[in-house]
Amino acid sequence: MKEIDSISSKQAQMRKGLLGYAVLCSIKNDEGYAATILANLKKADLLVVEGTLYPLLNRFLREGLLQYEWQESKSGPPRKYYALTEAGTATLKELEGTWKSLVKSMSKLN
Repeated sequence: MKEIDSISSKQAQMRKGLLGYAVLCSIKNDEGYAATILANLKKADLLVVEGTLYPLLNRFLREGLLQYEWQESKSGPPRKYYALTEAGTATLKELEGTWKSLVKSMSKLN
């Protein structure tokens, strides 16, 4: 049982390490609010809960990678829509390069 827990822990750590990149990817072409971002991640089989997403979004706002705009909703309260800033787009481009390099490196090991 310990071995399974250890593997699950390692898998969770790998996903956690990629989460920031995944969030930026999910809104690179179009702004989105938290529920949209969560849905995009779910479609990619990356199950994330709001309690994990919001701290990450707030960190990206503080770092200047994201900006937001309040928009009225037809059903319910206004929604905070997130979009990449210039710095966010540049960071995403760097992360994409890093990701491609890592995939290439890992494929050499497999």
